[in-house]
Amino acid sequence: MAIKKILLLGAPGLWKHCGAVRSIKAPGVRKTISDLRATLADFRKKNGFGRGIAAPQIGVLKRIIYIHFPKAGISGALINPRIEKRSKAKFKLWDDCFSFPGLLVRVERAREVTVSCTNEKGEDCVIAAQDDLSELLQHEIDHLDGILAVQRAIDNRSFAWRKEETP
Repeated sequence: MAIKKILLLGAPGLWKHCGAVRSIKAPGVRKTISDLRATLADFRKKNGFGRGIAAPQIGVLKRIIYIHFPKAGISGALINPRIEKRSKAKFKLWDDCFSFPGLLVRVERAREVTVSCTNEKGEDCVIAAQDDLSELLQHEIDHLDGILAVQRAIDNRSFAWRKEETP
């Protein structure tokens, strides 16, 4: 388990599509999960916030995210997560990202999503998510597809520094 450097906006690896994990027993998968867990915990300790991180943010181009969302009883890795269903209902919010930690981006997301994935034990699972968990899953899965929140900005005025007041 190692705390990894989080790639920042502009790093080429953040824009790349990640490959599927063929087996949770594949070389490096357990290490990546452990590194994601440690890196998320370290970020939370230093910054006081943070609910999820994606493998490409630590330079691993595999479809793995790590979520810490106790409110919904989720804390662990989601392997090969895929959004199966999105609600037509949307909501707007100020999104943030470890890869551009001081910047907030106003985005629009589906209010509800259904995500299929494999958990750390190798079990297939389905997560029905609403509101903030829905947004978090969409954000992290976007990372796996090489999409950043800055690309989802509602318009060119949808950016603010975390220390600014947001409307």
